[in-house]
Amino acid sequence: MNQREPIRILHFADIHIGMENYGRIDPETGLNQRVLDFVSRLKEIVDYAINHKADVVIFAGDAFKTRDPNPTYQRAFARQIMRLSKEGVTTVLLVGNHDMPVMEQRASTMDIFATLNVPYVIVGREEKLHRIETARGVVQIATVPWPQRNRLLKYEEYRGMTIEQLDQEMERVLGDELQRLAGEVDAKFPAILTGHFTVSGAVFGSERNVMLGRDTVIKLSSLCLEAWDYVAMGHIHKHQDVNRGNYPSVVYSGSLERIDFGEENDPKGFCWIEAQRGNTQWRFEPMRSVRPFVSIYADATHDGDHPTDAVLREIARHEISNAVVRVHVKLLQHQEAMLRVGDIEEALRDAYFIAGISRDVQRDARSRIGIQNPETLSPAALLERYLLSKNTPRDHTDELMRAARELMDADANPPG
Repeated sequence: MNQREPIRILHFADIHIGMENYGRIDPETGLNQRVLDFVSRLKEIVDYAINHKADVVIFAGDAFKTRDPNPTYQRAFARQIMRLSKEGVTTVLLVGNHDMPVMEQRASTMDIFATLNVPYVIVGREEKLHRIETARGVVQIATVPWPQRNRLLKYEEYRGMTIEQLDQEMERVLGDELQRLAGEVDAKFPAILTGHFTVSGAVFGSERNVMLGRDTVIKLSSLCLEAWDYVAMGHIHKHQDVNRGNYPSVVYSGSLERIDFGEENDPKGFCWIEAQRGNTQWRFEPMRSVRPFVSIYADATHDGDHPTDAVLREIARHEISNAVVRVHVKLLQHQEAMLRVGDIEEALRDAYFIAGISRDVQRDARSRIGIQNPETLSPAALLERYLLSKNTPRDHTDELMRAARELMDADANPPG
């Protein structure tokens, strides 16, 4: 059977609905506004899949922030998955570490879709190769969920092992499973592997700040097998192709929203795949509606008695509208009391959220004046050196020195 045209697949991951960093309560919904950001990105993903007539959507794991999300968050996720189901778009829901219960016997946050037998939804809770019939032909998708060490502890031979030994065994077991899945692939049809774990050589984002469970690292060579036309990864928040320039691409789509300032400059989005056996093409689609994070660094040490002016100038150079903003100000010790925080907050009024205004104060040191033998200088010379060491503006220094000399002259030549 010859494939008439490429099979259209959308690959995304790591929604983490429930993240509430840098947000306030929305009065209409009662939800944290940052939660609504994440839900909005999910809706945009589904809109794109439907409008571009995707055959398959692969969600590579981590729907929620926690393993036991509240019902409101679950409903928000389910609404969007049901939209895909009603459109006849097959959706593969891989179980990530944030979706996986601590005990293997318990239900994951994805299991409800399988329990209710929701049409066109496949829950990837085990290592399995799925053959999917689409309007454009057959595609094979292998699911490899987050590797749980508890599965090893069911067997006597693994009990008593150290964590490091269990890690090694987990990597070996998962490597064997990857080989098995590759061996089941029918070479006539395109095959996609989707997994939720760390691949050696990947560059981390901020996922370690929110990670649940101990990480398992799998060798890149275990994924770069002839069986696969594309490897759709989740878990690491930074978008990247770990096997860049080679076939198959091993791609982390990245998270849909920024978790914190560690992801400030990372593009966020999803991957659009056109799958054909031996000739699969893909591209990264950035989402422009993602909440911007902006760090502003202002050096006020050269602004004398007006350190706030330096901060206001720096704010004016940045686009802060609807952004999460933090400000770092470098100050001299005597400037700290002169910083007008209220004026800075007013200049940030168009920001979505002010994450903080921090101060890096350069404390004075006795050696600052740089005089080896101060006793050799006159009081006037010492005073001038002191004022200059404080970065006092030249005109202000001259004015103070004139006043000081008048006082010194009056003291040296008292009347009568």
